[in-house]
Amino acid sequence: MNFQPGDWVVHCTHGVGQVKSIEDRSFGEQNIPYYMVQISDLTIWVPADENLGKRLRSPTSRSEFHTLLDTLASPPETLPTDRRQRNQHLLELLKDGKAETLCRVIRDLSALRKHRTWSEYDRDLMRRIQKTLIGEWSFIFSITPQDAEIELQKLLSKHAN
Repeated sequence: MNFQPGDWVVHCTHGVGQVKSIEDRSFGEQNIPYYMVQISDLTIWVPADENLGKRLRSPTSRSEFHTLLDTLASPPETLPTDRRQRNQHLLELLKDGKAETLCRVIRDLSALRKHRTWSEYDRDLMRRIQKTLIGEWSFIFSITPQDAEIELQKLLSKHAN
């Protein structure tokens, strides 16, 4: 992936931002390019290494995003009931940094909450990934984050039992 200054990107943790510059940084004998990404009032530096695709990606297209939204209303997958196993499973899933994975995890955690209490980790994870998804959603469709959140809740309620 080669992003250029001015490109909009999605960071796996912090959400939608804009590449402001690319700078080479030296570490010993290695020279590694870093993307300076501005996300609201936060500036992050992302190394352009072999893990870049898991950290930064281009925003999802509108048509792809519509397809992803169907995932939110689809039947959930069962998550491990053991808190530690669930945490490990969700962390492993989220390593790919894809919007589709965010949708699946949001759907599955939402379904889990209907049958058992969330752990503190579940609650924090849900808050973080919803913020990322809602930020991308509002960016792609030029709507407010509040409108995206309302639509998210509507889709998640479709599989409520």
